[in-house]
Amino acid sequence: MMKRLLAVALACVAIAVLGVLSFSEPGRSSEGVRLTRQVDGSMVLADRGADAPVLDVYEDFDCPVCKDMHAKVDGIIRKLAMEGKVKIVFHPVTIFQEEPMRSNSIRAAAAARCVPEESWLTFRDELYAMQPAPHGQASGFAVEELVKAARQAGASVDECVRSQSYAQAHLAETAKVRLQGTPTVLLDGRLLGNEAFDPAALEHVITGGGGVTV
Repeated sequence: MMKRLLAVALACVAIAVLGVLSFSEPGRSSEGVRLTRQVDGSMVLADRGADAPVLDVYEDFDCPVCKDMHAKVDGIIRKLAMEGKVKIVFHPVTIFQEEPMRSNSIRAAAAARCVPEESWLTFRDELYAMQPAPHGQASGFAVEELVKAARQAGASVDECVRSQSYAQAHLAETAKVRLQGTPTVLLDGRLLGNEAFDPAALEHVITGGGGVTV
């Protein structure tokens, strides 16, 4: 019996060690890869201890091209981040000046600021899944829809979403950024072109396998 208990105890210790050595889930307060919110509202997915290139992703949640890029390359860049090969900085912005796109974008981005780190990436997926269409005509991202999406992502932030308390802060930060459009993707400050939409090409350039196309 003692031998059996000792074996079980050693197995538990081994499992615990493996847990410590493995990457943490985004948003967890532990060593390794995690998602953290910056004071400007941007979100950083990175192993802070890794010497990895920085991928800045400027996106408007009402932008159909951003949705297309998200569908094509989000999986690979998040995989590379979890492997410590890239530090991703997500920058939600409002690029549109015309309605209803502008208000759609502001509501979504303000709601995203309410969502805690551990639920943010899932909420981001929800936003792109519910993006108003047709673009330029449809109003969407209604506050009650955003409340529901946040709950589906595991966040109970109803009052924050309904009050749109972060809308002005979001617009103030957006005003500091000079963009020609979205998505805008930078690798260590260098503008990426078509490879930002190609999973294999993007992985190639991030991991040092090729040059950057502007």
